[in-house]
Amino acid sequence: PIFLRLVDGGGPCTGRVEILDQGSWGTICDDGWDLEDARVVCRQLGCGEALNALQFAELGQGSGPIWLDELNCGGKESHVWRCPSQGWGRHDCGHKEDAGVVCSGFVRLAGGEGLCSGRVEVHSGEDWTPVSDGNFTLPTAQVICAELGCGKAVSVLGHMPFKESDGRVWAEEFRCEGEEPKLWSCPRVPCPGGTCHHSGVAQVVCSVYAEARLVTNGSSWCEGQVEMNISGRWIALCASHWSLANANVVCRQLGCGVAISTPRGPRFVEGGDQISTVRFHCSGAESFLWMCPVTALGGLDCSHGNTAYAICSGNQTQALPQCNDSLSEPAGSAASEESALYCSDSRQLRLVEGGSHCAGRVEIFDQGSWGTICDDGWDLDDAHVVCRQLGCGEALNATGSAHFGAGSGPIWLDDLNCTGNESHVWRCPSRGWGRHDCRHKEDAGVICSEFLALRMVSEDQQCAGWLEVFYNGTWGSVCRSPMEDITVSIICRQLGYGDSGSLNSSVALREGSRPHWVDGIQCRKTDTSLWQCPSDSWNYNSCSPKEEAYISCAGRRPKSCPTAAPCTDREKLQLRGGDSECSGRVEVWHSGSWGTVCDDSWSLAEAEVVCQQLGCGPALEAMQGAEFGPGNGSIWLDEVRCGGRESSLWDCAAEPWGQSDCKHEEDAGVRCSGARTTLAPSTAGTRTTSNPLPGIFSLPGVLCLILGSLLFLVLIILVTQLLRWRAERRALSSYEDALAEAVYEELDYLVTQKEGLLGSPDQRTDAPGEDYDDAEEVPVPGTPPASQGSEAEVPPEKEYQMRSSQTRSSLNVSREEANPGEGEERPWLLQGEKGDPEYDDVELSVQGTSTVTFW
Repeated sequence: PIFLRLVDGGGPCTGRVEILDQGSWGTICDDGWDLEDARVVCRQLGCGEALNALQFAELGQGSGPIWLDELNCGGKESHVWRCPSQGWGRHDCGHKEDAGVVCSGFVRLAGGEGLCSGRVEVHSGEDWTPVSDGNFTLPTAQVICAELGCGKAVSVLGHMPFKESDGRVWAEEFRCEGEEPKLWSCPRVPCPGGTCHHSGVAQVVCSVYAEARLVTNGSSWCEGQVEMNISGRWIALCASHWSLANANVVCRQLGCGVAISTPRGPRFVEGGDQISTVRFHCSGAESFLWMCPVTALGGLDCSHGNTAYAICSGNQTQALPQCNDSLSEPAGSAASEESALYCSDSRQLRLVEGGSHCAGRVEIFDQGSWGTICDDGWDLDDAHVVCRQLGCGEALNATGSAHFGAGSGPIWLDDLNCTGNESHVWRCPSRGWGRHDCRHKEDAGVICSEFLALRMVSEDQQCAGWLEVFYNGTWGSVCRSPMEDITVSIICRQLGYGDSGSLNSSVALREGSRPHWVDGIQCRKTDTSLWQCPSDSWNYNSCSPKEEAYISCAGRRPKSCPTAAPCTDREKLQLRGGDSECSGRVEVWHSGSWGTVCDDSWSLAEAEVVCQQLGCGPALEAMQGAEFGPGNGSIWLDEVRCGGRESSLWDCAAEPWGQSDCKHEEDAGVRCSGARTTLAPSTAGTRTTSNPLPGIFSLPGVLCLILGSLLFLVLIILVTQLLRWRAERRALSSYEDALAEAVYEELDYLVTQKEGLLGSPDQRTDAPGEDYDDAEEVPVPGTPPASQGSEAEVPPEKEYQMRSSQTRSSLNVSREEANPGEGEERPWLLQGEKGDPEYDDVELSVQGTSTVTFW
């Protein structure tokens, strides 16, 4: 017999074409080799459609005979050796001209996250056809995962509805035993009457992290070193990022209860000294370790013996303590994950809105609701506890003032005062569980050292540039060795620049200096992002500047937003088929298309989240059974479970995207109480909404009104102050005039009186006046007695000096009468120096009034 195979292509449906005859494997020469010839090979092997015909030994040179040359297939032949050719074994080629093919494959998983999860489809020779879930078994799923190079099958689901536009179903049932090399080789049974009984499309999820075990002294039970079966080898996990939450998931997966502790220290590694630096970031509530977010890129060097360890509770159910709301570890205690007990109703911790599981707003799940932490007293010690609890390394930044956006629901903790050594953030001293004086504008956040980001740097290219990764708080370059096509494809897909790309090594050397963070990246089919790809450890100088990766991507993946990107969760949610903009069938945007939500578990709590997210007020009713008519396309969400306080439907628990057991007759809907509020304009684009007065009541209009009101208020205050100042000036001026006039009147009176007392001899009498009977008893300093005044003649200049002196004396007498107390404070008007020979006292008093300030 003659056999056909493909080799050195990385899978059963890609490789160099080889034929076994006469006991020897030989090749085909590429003279005349084209896509028609490749189609015959792909169909003969059950590998679907031919995608590419390879020449010039692109997948490496073979050996042995060259069986065929100058092949000229029509594309319909059943075997490649039945095509016209130069003759069996006749050729004029060398192995540098060996032919190869790239086939689509007979089976694929479509519509999931990456190439290793989704609905099962097989190639009929013309198109991809879904496989029904009727009699679809786990052994069949295991064969599919192995054929695709996707590890082990970890989940088999059904009931996913067929596309309405395509009712075709594969007319056979596969009866695999689990050991077959590929699905094409499995026994098949035609469906009775050509129609398979089913409730939907079969769905499979594969993972390379399917199997875990605990090993102690060669035996596996509920305590020991944590090991995983990765690519057929049992490898121990490193303890550097191993957390009690991770251990709790392993214990549950093995049926060993929950984790009691994770002791650290040197451990013996059986079966070799290789230790995996894969880091899991479990919340503690997952059922299997493969469900947890995982990071394989980089990682720290793990010293020999420093392996992850777990002690589980076993079968016992009564030994675990209940969580205590007031539980906290004393300040300064050295409590750690080695000794911390796990609560039987443990809380969960997560970071959201940061673009990664290692950065974002801190949220804790308790009593059925996700809540936040207030930023009062929030610092790096508190953030360290959060990062370590999540397996995210050390804290780089402790953010406050809702840096990652305001959350919703309760605020669980306030005035946190961690030492940095606590095992859980809720064990730190605080004001008390649920006690606070904060609002969500004070929500705390954190950025951990394991927070990773990816970008391309280019001056003029849209989808090409130098690849950079953000690690440990700094952007640095990525090294290109030995970056293969699948790695480049994952990078382009992650950046949104298409599903394929190429490594460009002909660009000029890049200027400037920067870290060269990571090298040796080797992505697998199971990896959905660069973070999941194994690589060398993080190193500031992983390679030289000439080895920096420059990547060119082609095309674009499905739009991540229905309008312009980026967009908010609110813009990826809509209501259709209702009688108003705030009622209708719930539709969500995912993988480039709108889809519906199944009504399983759909209640008023889920409807409340939808209504609030759309700005439509409280929910009035949660509609089931396609009340607003059945939708079309995919059913993206099923078994949605919200607490009712989430800020987005995306924050609620649900089955994986696209996996449901519903039909469109079960589409969920809502009826909300109010009209939709208008979104603020943004670069991400906004949902078009009806607003009767958009120019006034839109957010910009409201801001203008507020600013205008403030300016008007300031103007009124300024005018009021100006009028008050002018009034005070007028009052002061009037007072000064009146005061000066009063002083001059008093002066005239005193002078007149003195002249009467010191008058000329012909006007004086010895007898006192009627009204001045005591005048002779009043001493007047500086004047001669009256008896002498009639006898002596005074010269004119002496008379002038005498009158002047008398005037000053009279004024001084007036002051003393007005202020008889020697040490008493004198009024401001009379605060002049007594007996100043240079100034008239009246003038000093008038001048002093101009310096007075009235309040």
